[in-house]
Amino acid sequence: MIRLTWVQPEDLIGHELRQAAEDGRTAGPDAERVREIAARWHAAGGHDAPPRAGASEPGAARLRDLAGQLLDELAAVPSPLPEPSDLAGIVAACPSWPGAAPGAAPGAASRAAVDPARVLGAWQGRAAGCVLGKPVEKIPREGIRQIAEATGNWPIRGWFTAEGLPDDVARRWPWNRRSAVNSLAENIDGIPEDDDLNYPLLALSVLERHGRGFSTDDVAKLWLDELPAGRTFTAERVAYRNLLDGVEPPATATRRNPFREWIGALIRADVYGWSNPGDPATAAEHAWRDARLTHTANGIYGAMFVAAMCAAAMVATSPEEVVRAGLSVVPERSRLHEAVRLAAADAAREDDFERVVDLLHERHGGLHWVHTINNAALVAATLIHGRGDFTATIAGAVAGGWDTDSAGATAGSVAGALNGGVPDRWRMRDSLASSLTGYDGVGLAALAVRTQEMMKS
Repeated sequence: MIRLTWVQPEDLIGHELRQAAEDGRTAGPDAERVREIAARWHAAGGHDAPPRAGASEPGAARLRDLAGQLLDELAAVPSPLPEPSDLAGIVAACPSWPGAAPGAAPGAASRAAVDPARVLGAWQGRAAGCVLGKPVEKIPREGIRQIAEATGNWPIRGWFTAEGLPDDVARRWPWNRRSAVNSLAENIDGIPEDDDLNYPLLALSVLERHGRGFSTDDVAKLWLDELPAGRTFTAERVAYRNLLDGVEPPATATRRNPFREWIGALIRADVYGWSNPGDPATAAEHAWRDARLTHTANGIYGAMFVAAMCAAAMVATSPEEVVRAGLSVVPERSRLHEAVRLAAADAAREDDFERVVDLLHERHGGLHWVHTINNAALVAATLIHGRGDFTATIAGAVAGGWDTDSAGATAGSVAGALNGGVPDRWRMRDSLASSLTGYDGVGLAALAVRTQEMMKS
C-alpha cells in the first residue's frame, strides 16, 4: 500500500485519540464512548503509530477502513472544554479584547507612520530565528545543549556548526539532515527555504491580491494555486487533502484532522500583525480568517496570539507589552491562555532561563513537540526573559527543544521588530529561497517595503 505521511487514516487515529485526551473528551460526559472507540482500534490490531512495514495488504486495507470509520466517530464526540473556534465566541471569551470591535482598524495614515526599520527588523528576525533552529529541529533539549557545549556555543550566541563537533556527539544527536546542509554556520549562503518563511510570503500575497477584506476561501484558493502540496505538513496537509476532496472551510480544519491544535496556524500569522501595527484586534481577526482553514480552538488562538504580538511589536517599547497584547485576544479560560500566563510569570521571576524551561517541560512534556500550547508558552517566556536582547531571545526559543525553527522564527520576529533590526551576526545575504511563484531569491528589504504598502491600504 502507498504510504503518504500525515493523511492516511491509520496514521491519524492514534493522534486523534491523543487529541481527545487533551481536549477533555476522555474525561467528559462522553468518555466511555471514546474508550470504546479506542478499544475497538486496539482489538483490531491497530496501534498509536503507523502499521509495521511488511503488513499484509488485505490486513492493512481493513485496518485503514476501520481507522477512517473510527476517526469519523471520534469527530462526532464534542469537547466539553470552553474553547470556541468561532470569532464571536472567541471575542466574548476575552474580557480584555482590545479595541471597540473586530475589524475596527486605525486609519491608513496612522499605520503608515510605523518606523520602516521595525518592519525590516521583523522580517530579519523571523529569518534568523528560523535558520538558527533548523539544524536542531527534532533534537531534544539535552541534545541541543550537548551540541552547543561541544562546539563552544553554550549559551547559544551564534549559528550551529559541525566544525569541531566530536564524533560521539554527532552520532548521538544527528542533525536534521533536510536542513543542516544549508543552515550551519559554514554553509549559510542566503536564507534557505522553510515552511516558516513560505507562509509569511503567502500571507503577504493574500493581502496584496485581496486586500484587508480577504476571506478564508481566498487563502484556500491561493494555497491551491501557489503552495506545493509537498511543502505542507500535519494540519496543513490534511486541510489541503480536504480541499482537493471538495470539502469547504471551515470543515477543512475538522475532517480527519487530529493536528488541528498543532503549531501550523501560529507560524502563518506574523504578516497579519505587521500590517496592522498597534491594532492587535484587527491583526487577530485576520489571523483567525487564515487559521480556521486548518485549525480549531487553541490552534486558532495560537495564530491570533502571535498576530496580536506582532501588531504590538511594531509600536511597543517592551516585551511585556507585547505579550499582554497577545494574551488579550486569547480566551481567558483556554489552555493556551493559562500556559502563556504561567510561562510569562515564570520568566519574570526566575533569573535562570534553564529553570524556566524546566517548568515548561514539567507542565507540557506530554504534548507533541509541534503542539501550539507548549511552543507558544516557550515563545512568551523567552521574550520576557530576554528583556529585549535579540540573541538571548532567539537562543532561548531554540534551546527549549520543541519546534526549534518555528519558535525561533516567531520569537525573532517580535524581538527584531522591537529592536528595529537584528545584530550583524544574525544577518544573512539578502536572498530568500522559496518554491512559491515569484518569490525565489526575493530580498527581505523588498518584502519589508511591500509589507509597509499593506499598512497604507
